[in-house]
Amino acid sequence: MATMQQTGARMERTGETIAGRHDETKWAPLTTEFWAMVGLIAAILIAAAVSDSLNDIRAWTLVTVVGAAYIVSRGLAKMGTDHTPLSRTRDRR
Repeated sequence: MATMQQTGARMERTGETIAGRHDETKWAPLTTEFWAMVGLIAAILIAAAVSDSLNDIRAWTLVTVVGAAYIVSRGLAKMGTDHTPLSRTRDRR
């Protein structure tokens, strides 16, 4: 079973091959806000499916707002911060 460190390093390598070696922030699936957004969207859609008071238009509006808030938070996170991948962190030790 892979440890969190190994899984994170493997995801960093995948992100580097997709986006290039230097990026400003962590790859999105490694962030807490990504998983919070996924969980919140799932909860909204499940609630819309089982609730009589939450109609589909309101549910999709909430999903859109959550998605837009995530995009804005990623944009703010990328402003002026530098991310050092796990592979480079290990080389410094």
